[in-house]
Amino acid sequence: MEKTWRWFGPKDPIPLAHVREAGATGIVTALHQIPGGTAWDDAAIAERKGLIEAAGLRWSVVESIPVTNAIKARTDEWRHDVDAWKDTLRALGRAGMDTVCYNFMPIVDWTRTDLAWPLKSGLALRFDIVDFAAYDVFVLQRDDAGDDYEAATLADAEARFATMPDARKEELERIILAGLPGSDFAYDRAKFLDLLKVYDRMGRDELLQSLTEFLEEVVPVAEENGIRLGIHPDDPPFPLFGLPRIVSTESDIGTLLDAYDSPSNGLTFCVGSYGSRGDNDLNEMIRAFAPRINFLHFRNVTIDAPGVFYEDEHLAGRADMVSLSAAILDEEDRRREEGRTDTAIPMRPDHGHLLAGDPVRNANPGYSYVGRLKGLAELSGIIHTLTAIRQ
Repeated sequence: MEKTWRWFGPKDPIPLAHVREAGATGIVTALHQIPGGTAWDDAAIAERKGLIEAAGLRWSVVESIPVTNAIKARTDEWRHDVDAWKDTLRALGRAGMDTVCYNFMPIVDWTRTDLAWPLKSGLALRFDIVDFAAYDVFVLQRDDAGDDYEAATLADAEARFATMPDARKEELERIILAGLPGSDFAYDRAKFLDLLKVYDRMGRDELLQSLTEFLEEVVPVAEENGIRLGIHPDDPPFPLFGLPRIVSTESDIGTLLDAYDSPSNGLTFCVGSYGSRGDNDLNEMIRAFAPRINFLHFRNVTIDAPGVFYEDEHLAGRADMVSLSAAILDEEDRRREEGRTDTAIPMRPDHGHLLAGDPVRNANPGYSYVGRLKGLAELSGIIHTLTAIRQ
């Protein structure tokens, strides 16, 4: 596995020299300053790539090229935005990039209700469906929102909201509508409610059709330019705000891979995202879909109740990182025997606890320095040991 690290560009408070010291050899980044629907140009890509290489690192993965709501909801701007996405792929191909991560979550990216949940191991990210429902139903006041929750969840949300301080309501809104990590964009309540209306007639089947048509457009361009795409799963892997989510389960993966059968139509296998559903068998899934895994996010979660989980230490939680790492090493061996060039699958320690001794206090939530360094070191130990045993 190639050890990589997510870096948010020149504005990231963690310098590339520190990333190299942490043990990573590859960088995962994107041109976050360019808004979705705008093609990346050769000069901007070359500038970012040169900055990374000057620090002795490789730009290993592009995470992400934003897939706009116009593409997902098939609005009038669809053709323009898809063409810009394809032009970006071509530019990345000219620059020698070979792996691109993206997601197809409607409106919101990964979503949490707490960004600093206290654990013995530091401050963690957490999602609580009751807090989320309290915000959705009683703060946002989305039309018919109560219909999307089980009766018990709705009752708990109403009781929690009744005693919720105004500061917590404001905090929930700030967290939930924060936009993409690494961007300067965030929704306000009015804009968010307006955007929800764009998806009024879009159910699961319609969103899946939209993804299929998107793949039919972009995968051939990825193939022509030597690029492997990896779709990131829904996070959390269940519907939010009444919006469908279609990359949450083993069945979902099979459907999207069948939608366009190509090595360039692959997965970003995020252990933490898939692991947030108790009915996902991670060991079974990673072995079943290993040939189409183009990028790995190793992150662990502990589920407290259905719809309630927190991000645990990398070697704690419900995912067996030893077994998952062994499955990936097996896949890399298989690729070598097959003669494939993509034998070192890029992996990054996804998120990390904010530890008391971390000198970087202003990193993006989940992207602490010491917490990720710790996770990368632990994962590297597993990989090193398994590799030694297999020799």
